[in-house]
Amino acid sequence: MSRIDYIREEEKKYHDYCYDNYKLFEKGSWLHKPVKTVMETLLLFDGMKNLNILDLGCGVGRNSIPLAEAVKEKDGNVVCVDLLDSALVKLNQYSEEYEVNDVIHTVKADIGNFDIESNEFNYIIAISSLEHVQSEQIFEKVLQQMAEGTKDNGVNCIIVNSEVEEIDYETSKVLEPLMEVNLPTEEMLNKLKKIYEGWETLKEIVKPLTFEIVRNERKVILKTNAITYVVSKNFK
Repeated sequence: MSRIDYIREEEKKYHDYCYDNYKLFEKGSWLHKPVKTVMETLLLFDGMKNLNILDLGCGVGRNSIPLAEAVKEKDGNVVCVDLLDSALVKLNQYSEEYEVNDVIHTVKADIGNFDIESNEFNYIIAISSLEHVQSEQIFEKVLQQMAEGTKDNGVNCIIVNSEVEEIDYETSKVLEPLMEVNLPTEEMLNKLKKIYEGWETLKEIVKPLTFEIVRNERKVILKTNAITYVVSKNFK
């Protein structure tokens, strides 16, 4: 098994466990509420109709369900892309539960292979997903497609992990991080700034985070510099 295949198998186990054991919007996991920046950024489009939104690495709908609820009465549309069947099955169930199934459109695809049409979306979000593409080259390709796929006055909202470390909770042994693209923070920021040169930067934050995850029934401490990067394509 290749390194990428191994990482993806482990990530699948982790996410399948979360989706099976934690209900969307219930306290107890990172699924209990949408990302604050995602919802705050949506306010920039207040009053607009026919808003076209793309959620890359949507999961079970932590962000896409609230986005769909917000744009439902304004003829909005949310395209949700994820590779995991478990995520999309749950997303479709939650879409019906929250009565937004007519707004949400699911696509099963590796986001590294998903084609974004030029000038297609008003708002594109990628939350903790871009670091899971297969290589730096694909990472840059996806960013370029995101930029080209954004309409004038549109916005891209990105949260991406950098300098990820994993440490065994019991033994303190440093483990190999199970992250396909794991770059130094400054290098990751430089790639973002290069792709979005000329765009207006609405938010740029680097936040060190430490939290517990479970891998193969063992506690693991995960450390990361999480980059929040929100940019506007000539937003007025």
